[in-house]
Amino acid sequence: MSKVSPKVATLSPQLTWSHFVELLPIDDGLKRDFYAAMCKSEGWTVRTLRNRKNSMLYERTAISRKPEETIRDDIMQLMDQDKMSLDLFYRDPYVLDFLGLKDTYSEKDLENAILAELERFILEMGSDFAFLARQKHFVLDDKDYHMDLLFYHRSLRRLVLVELKLGAFEPEHKGQVELYLRWLKKNEMRDGEDDPVALILCAEKSQETVELMELDQGSIHVAQYLIKMPPKKLLEEKLAIAIIKAKEQLEQR
Repeated sequence: MSKVSPKVATLSPQLTWSHFVELLPIDDGLKRDFYAAMCKSEGWTVRTLRNRKNSMLYERTAISRKPEETIRDDIMQLMDQDKMSLDLFYRDPYVLDFLGLKDTYSEKDLENAILAELERFILEMGSDFAFLARQKHFVLDDKDYHMDLLFYHRSLRRLVLVELKLGAFEPEHKGQVELYLRWLKKNEMRDGEDDPVALILCAEKSQETVELMELDQGSIHVAQYLIKMPPKKLLEEKLAIAIIKAKEQLEQR
């Protein structure tokens, strides 16, 4: 059984012995520190911690695809300053199996299901999420626009736009969401907040397209959502390959 790192040990006033029982078997020190920091920041119960481990939350976060130094720095900022980075916030894929969607559904069905299960959706996204609006409406050049879901994240101090797409990610989605973000920055952002960010949730995506459009670096993040949890072994294999490829691409930049 692994030893608790000094950083994790300093969290003992915030974590129970049962938390440590869940954390100790994690061999990877960075992964263990990640779960400990998230427990402290988001007030996870032991059951939530166990569920997050089982759903491979660490491997699904953008931070797992970064260099070890970046991972360590971001985790330490979360532990010491309660400051969450976008890489700790973003995930891919998002597991939305609790929505109970069948094989055929519309974007409206997806949106309705998310709102009906809003508490569980927010838990998947992160507990510092606050729901603000559905189909946020604005008019530009006499044309009506509607944003799917608008949230605010307390730790990030940002508005977070969530756009839902039934099919695969298409390049034109970027232009649509960039317009929404610019409007939010001009009309909704308040003093002390950082610039709004967007999450495009789609049924499929081409990683090559996402990388070519540099959407893994800016204010727009593209992620796949799953309405059914795949077998854990298959998910482990897919995430391991994705992490290796992402780190190889970072080294080539």
